[in-house]
Amino acid sequence: MKRILVTGGAGFIGTNLVRKLLENGNYVIVVDNFVTGKKSNLDDLEGNKNFRLYEHDITMPFDFGGIDEIYHLASIASVYHYLRKPIETLKVGSIGTLNVLDYSRRYKARLLFTSTSEVYGDPEVHPQDETYRGNVNPIGPRSCYDESKRFGEALVMAYHRVYNLDTRIARIFNTYGPYMDVNDGRIFPNLISQALKNQPLTIYGDGSQTRSYCYVDDTVEALIKLMETDFHLPVNIGNPEEFTILETANILCEELNIEKKFVFLPLPEDDPMRRRPDITRAKEILKWEPKTSLREGLKKTIEWFKKLV
Repeated sequence: MKRILVTGGAGFIGTNLVRKLLENGNYVIVVDNFVTGKKSNLDDLEGNKNFRLYEHDITMPFDFGGIDEIYHLASIASVYHYLRKPIETLKVGSIGTLNVLDYSRRYKARLLFTSTSEVYGDPEVHPQDETYRGNVNPIGPRSCYDESKRFGEALVMAYHRVYNLDTRIARIFNTYGPYMDVNDGRIFPNLISQALKNQPLTIYGDGSQTRSYCYVDDTVEALIKLMETDFHLPVNIGNPEEFTILETANILCEELNIEKKFVFLPLPEDDPMRRRPDITRAKEILKWEPKTSLREGLKKTIEWFKKLV
């Protein structure tokens, strides 16, 4: 049985990952300060003898004893929250990541750092593969998140090179599914909650900007596969099927069998116009590609949000 630490394990992807790791027979320790993660996501695991939850801010020192693997997910990841907490976002990506790396080094634990497609910024290369260095505005409002992840990647690679630390880097593209926070400001929580309340759906810009959506079960499978490899360079994890925002909204209306009513608002500053992963590396290294179609994943996600809205 492996002892595994998951930072940010009470967040959206973290909660799904923790459940899968427990299902696979591991002992799982979660650390989360609940700035955006929710303790209630994990309440039903409280009696599990192979599960421990600690409320702690990883920008402060910590030690939970010997560990085999670390999934470092702790981050303020939604635009809504990181625009309101830019300094906290930068601190967890820098000081927090430094503390996690030192902890990993202390116990010789394998570490997986969850980065993001946001390291590519508003890309001038399409689709984006891992060799693309990005088009990020380092002083724009979104830079607190983009640059915290870019710095985190640099820090992970430095520890790998200097200390021979056993590291992995996952660049996660748009992910959706159960345990998303209805108020986190991302596209599916926004649109699904509006649809369930019979409100017009908010479209930013003219809706022609594109995204690629990966269902969370597929993302979690890829993270676990990446942890099990010996590959230390970044790997894109996402679904290469690309949709415009307007297409996405139309599909959601069709799945809910509701009238298509939209409200168009100005596009936020530095909002990427196109986003689609090249997952050639994931296919080759992980023998992985997403299995869940958007419509199939949306059905499951809608059922989750019906409990909340």
